[in-house]
Amino acid sequence: MPSSVASTTKRERRKQARPGELLAAALSLFVEKGYAATRVDEVAARAGVSKGTLFLYFASKEELFKAVVRESIGGRLDEWKQIPDSFEGSSVELLQRMGRVWWERIGMTQASGITKLVLSEAGAFPEMAAFYRKEVIEPGHDILRRVLKRGIDRGEFRPLDIESVIHSLIAPMIYLSLSRHCASTCEEGLMGLDPLTYLDTQIELILHGLVRVTASSPA
Repeated sequence: MPSSVASTTKRERRKQARPGELLAAALSLFVEKGYAATRVDEVAARAGVSKGTLFLYFASKEELFKAVVRESIGGRLDEWKQIPDSFEGSSVELLQRMGRVWWERIGMTQASGITKLVLSEAGAFPEMAAFYRKEVIEPGHDILRRVLKRGIDRGEFRPLDIESVIHSLIAPMIYLSLSRHCASTCEEGLMGLDPLTYLDTQIELILHGLVRVTASSPA
């Protein structure tokens, strides 16, 4: 291959890789510094390009943030959404599977830091919070709603207020996300907690509570 052709091919590959490199740099900086404190020139520098190059792909910092959320969380929710359709086990096993996939795809990754960012800066950037709600919270709730309805329809779960149960299932995920990205006052992060055991235990508590059921226990 002539050197000029090889050089052109290399430049084309580099050009195609730039959006992903910019998104990775933006995610790191957003999680490290927060949305307000992150500057687009910092993102460009970390990705190894000029600020002008960044604006060729993303018109503003807000658009860059939206792309980060779609790439790092929204796309992985698409995979989460497919699980209930093909899962053949019980609804209890399905809930446990959902928790584990969430941890592996989002919770244990840098993307989980977006939760802390949104919670801490929603007041200053309500449009960012509204976007996150539409792209992440509402789809996530819809998926869990399907799982819970599956369990009720199959007689595996007793009828309860589904919306309240959804929030009970989401709470440990938020806790794990915040714990991974907490301030220096929580230097040990998860403090020795095994995330998967914790998620399974939370599901068990939701399903069975703490009270041991005996013959004399009230129904």
